[in-house]
Amino acid sequence: MKKQVRYYVSRKNVLTWLAVAMSLGCVALHILALCMGEAASISTANIWFQKVLPMAVSLLFAGQLILCGEKNFFRTSTAVFWGCVYFAQVAYDLHVKYAQNPRYALFGYMRYVVVCWVLYFALYMLYRWFVCGKFKKPYVLTGLLLLPFAVLIYDFANEFSAINQMWYKLDKIANILMLGAIVTATLAMREFRDGKYHKVWGDRPDGRRLRTIDGMEAVAHYFMPNRNGASNSIQDTMEISQIERYIHQKREEGLKNFGITHVLLAAYVRTVCQYPGLNRFLSGQRVYQRDEDIQFTMAIKKNMSTDAPDTMIKLHLTQTDTAVDIYEKFNKVYEEVKSTPLDSSFDSVVDAFANIPGLILKFVVWVLKLMDYFGKLPKFLLEVSPFHASVIFTSMGSLGIQPIVHHLYDFGNIPVFVAFGRKYRKVELDSHGNPVTRRYVDFVLNTDERTVDGFYYATVWKHFRKILRTPEILDEVPAMILKDID
Repeated sequence: MKKQVRYYVSRKNVLTWLAVAMSLGCVALHILALCMGEAASISTANIWFQKVLPMAVSLLFAGQLILCGEKNFFRTSTAVFWGCVYFAQVAYDLHVKYAQNPRYALFGYMRYVVVCWVLYFALYMLYRWFVCGKFKKPYVLTGLLLLPFAVLIYDFANEFSAINQMWYKLDKIANILMLGAIVTATLAMREFRDGKYHKVWGDRPDGRRLRTIDGMEAVAHYFMPNRNGASNSIQDTMEISQIERYIHQKREEGLKNFGITHVLLAAYVRTVCQYPGLNRFLSGQRVYQRDEDIQFTMAIKKNMSTDAPDTMIKLHLTQTDTAVDIYEKFNKVYEEVKSTPLDSSFDSVVDAFANIPGLILKFVVWVLKLMDYFGKLPKFLLEVSPFHASVIFTSMGSLGIQPIVHHLYDFGNIPVFVAFGRKYRKVELDSHGNPVTRRYVDFVLNTDERTVDGFYYATVWKHFRKILRTPEILDEVPAMILKDID
């Protein structure tokens, strides 16, 4: 994965607080100008554009510096965008004001306004690209911002003696403070050097967007918009004598309910360490990566009867989890769900949806899908949703049947569905021609091929089988963990 360039501003940096003070000063001057009689000289529409908008921009910028600067400094580009809208409106007002005055012929030309709009938009895009890490050397951004800052100061100094209205002077100073706050913030920018990924625009709460995938992966989801229409299935059989010996060993060590589900899940997590593409997902026609957060979901019954209610559990696993770690996490959640008479968070949300009239529920689900498409689902819904995860397991063995080819869900973003069936015996001949009894389990791996291709999944499955032939390695933390592409 390429080294990410991300920036932050520290609350311990005096320049950060200077930028905040300048933003708040801008707000104070606009309010003071209004109090000195400016409101009587401008229309209601211009009050919104020339007063409310710049004050909102300055407050937003100051708030983002304080609240988001140390983690999500890139969010200040929102305030910068609206600041550019404000200055674009000022340029248009100058055009209207001086259109009939030959002394200010330059301001009267509409092409002057268009040039201003283009320059403001370019300035915004450069700011956004720099704070999102597309360009290094933030001092270049400071230099670019100093140009319009110098123009504002020059314009104010040139007109100072000719300005009679005090409120007009205050407006000019407020504009200088607004742009000065942005310039000062860029001087406070520092590069993250912790080696971690820091999110920017385009990332989701549950994953980072992959921006260097090849062309086929970038367009495949437009031709195959539905997850089920893009699914491939791998069906295989595995001899489990090594797995069963490993399970018996763990039970002798005191892991009373240790079983094949724990082994398979641990092997899956270990496979992600070497093939991180397995932890990708697709949402809103974009491919994302969950990195260290491996989310596992599974449907369970509170008791084994046909009328027992179903519920879902979700685990957050990491690439360094051993089989014992996964056993403890899994059993903790499993026992909480089975032993408590109260509904889980998932059950509560489902019950709330069930009480909504059908036509309204259809609209609600459409809204949720739309929000999910743009990555705007609230975190608490992503957490309780069983449809947003890395992988989902279903054990047909507990039902005494063979695995089914389970469909993927078009809602949510689960890319892999693993089903495994009951254990069964087969009498075979060994290398010496003697009959031996071996135990097997059948597997079905249903996958979304838009995240990685079939060759990748085939390689993943081979590695998964290789791990299960020597499950003892699941007791150790992996020696190497590979990172996905940028």
